[in-house]
Amino acid sequence: MTVFSIGDVQPRAQAALAHSPFYELRGLKVVELGPALEISGVVSSFYHKQVAQEVVRSVCRDIDIINAIRVEEGFCVYPPHNGYMEE
Repeated sequence: MTVFSIGDVQPRAQAALAHSPFYELRGLKVVELGPALEISGVVSSFYHKQVAQEVVRSVCRDIDIINAIRVEEGFCVYPPHNGYMEE
């Protein structure tokens, strides 16, 4: 069995969120917090909070995760536009 350190998986966890199809997850931060990883930031629903946790868990199964994400109703992250204005 391969053992990974927190320092090995933190960048992978951050990248997994950054490449999520859910735009809200892309702005979340993952940091080392002792022997665990902490996810922080803001999302608009408890569903997105749970999805973020599972995305991080998928890249670091044997490491504790602290889910410090705040849920704020009405919070909205728009996908980046391609530079063209629609009429």
